[in-house]
Amino acid sequence: MDRRDVDGLDVTFIGKVSPTAPRIQAGGHPCQGIYYAPAGRRPRTAVIATHYNVDFSEHYIAPYFARRGYGFLGWNTRYRGFEDQFLLEHALLDIGVGMRWLREEAGVERIVILGNSGGGSLMGAYQAEAIAPTLGHALPPAGEDALAQLIKADLYISLNAHQGRPEVLTDWMDASVVDEFDPVATDPALDPFNPDNGPPYAPQFVERYRAAQRARNQRITDWAKAELARLNAAGVPDRLFALFRCWGDLRCMDPSLDPSDRAPRRCYRGDPAVANRTPSIGRANTLRTWLNMWSLETSPCQGAPHLAKFDTPALVVQGTADTGVFPSDARKIFDHIGSADKELQLVKGAHYFEDSEAHRDTAADLMAAWIEQKA
Repeated sequence: MDRRDVDGLDVTFIGKVSPTAPRIQAGGHPCQGIYYAPAGRRPRTAVIATHYNVDFSEHYIAPYFARRGYGFLGWNTRYRGFEDQFLLEHALLDIGVGMRWLREEAGVERIVILGNSGGGSLMGAYQAEAIAPTLGHALPPAGEDALAQLIKADLYISLNAHQGRPEVLTDWMDASVVDEFDPVATDPALDPFNPDNGPPYAPQFVERYRAAQRARNQRITDWAKAELARLNAAGVPDRLFALFRCWGDLRCMDPSLDPSDRAPRRCYRGDPAVANRTPSIGRANTLRTWLNMWSLETSPCQGAPHLAKFDTPALVVQGTADTGVFPSDARKIFDHIGSADKELQLVKGAHYFEDSEAHRDTAADLMAAWIEQKA
């Protein structure tokens, strides 16, 4: 561990092995993170946040919580930057390592899971498996034992979170793709960037487009299953494949769909028409990762089944200017949560509240007050 005082906060780097991943030969630990706390204090309550792929160790909200008297562990699994190899069951074990560090080494008595952005369904899956594990069959014995001993969090906060990994990818998919191996091949009748189709988009077009997005996800799933079987029969365990054109959510172009305060013709990468032609979410996968993370048919990374198992207080916070998570997404997450004690709050601000320091403070105040209320 390396501890430093940064702007009146104790900032500590942590590196740990996982039950199913040792330290690599070059020296790196599979699980890494940074713990933020008020200088010279050991908070009794701490927050932990993790993402499927994005490095959350320097999470923007960490110092906001620390300055309000809480610990904050920005935690990464072995899959930070390695989304193409992601397997949920191993990621949950890595999150469990961070949870155990908070409890046993940081001395935290109460832990709050923060499911932010894509990490919403990941942290939801962790909490669900800590309540009632179901994924042990996919793990070796040491991993299965560790899964059965996951530490359950005391509170859950969903912050500008996507419903689940397959859900968000499918919502963003360009439904007009007709050949997954040709980034150019397009059905003009379904092209969201064809001005003949909109925006604004007619209800009939929206219905056809959404059905075509789901069909595209299923076509890839069918191919992945068949290709994996073919390769395995030849003694090849897996392969990589590319995914193109995944900034095609109609809501990004048409603000009348799922209305909010967001700017029109915007996504997280800028103009959707430009972003859709560049590599983005899910851009590379192994066959197993597609089936584990992205497939609507087979992925355990869908939010609803995990959220339904919740029995702890939950707060859903959603920024109204978010260009990739929309009000209906937040309401669905709220509806899926099984806890009787749950709350939904819409606040001003973009996805990471990067549009305003005041919006970040407001969101942090809201979450801190809720945590204090549940003490």
